[in-house]
Amino acid sequence: MRILGIDPGLNTTGYGVIDAHGQRLGYQASGAIRIPKGTLPERLKTLFDGVSEVARLADAEVAVVEIVFVNVNPQSTLLLGQARGAAIAALVAQGLPVVEYTALQLKKSIVGYGRASKSQIQEMVMRLLALPGQPGPDAADALGLAICHAHAQRGLAALHRASSPANVGTADVASGKLSAAQLRGMRVRGGRLIG
Repeated sequence: MRILGIDPGLNTTGYGVIDAHGQRLGYQASGAIRIPKGTLPERLKTLFDGVSEVARLADAEVAVVEIVFVNVNPQSTLLLGQARGAAIAALVAQGLPVVEYTALQLKKSIVGYGRASKSQIQEMVMRLLALPGQPGPDAADALGLAICHAHAQRGLAALHRASSPANVGTADVASGKLSAAQLRGMRVRGGRLIG
């Protein structure tokens, strides 16, 4: 499965593409879309166009975007939400299903610790993908999101093999088309996967 990770931002948007085949993860591409100064609509258009181009070239089966939380500065949160909306619209316009994970889920999946630093994420992404050097922080977050989704799908596939849930089809698990909401809602009781 080819996965495209997007770490949206109004100044820099990171992207990362990996291939996931069972336990193996393969690096394909990563980088950052630099958004020049200008009016908000101009910057959102640049972001939309950049993410559209990356999605077109990536030829991915699914896209992963980080969920934004409200932070101390509501204005910054609002602007980041608009950038995230432009990125998601670009991905959907390219026909990609979009899955979302929180920063906590990303950090726990990659580093094993929910308060991991950017440098720890960069180091672990480099190791997990056997890269010759650390990717930039925005690209590392995007690659981390893609890895997080690969781990979640692999874990869900293992749970599916161990049980026979009535509400999740084998094709959904194999294709990676389960939403983050479906992934969060899954629980195991008595060896069976329940929703």
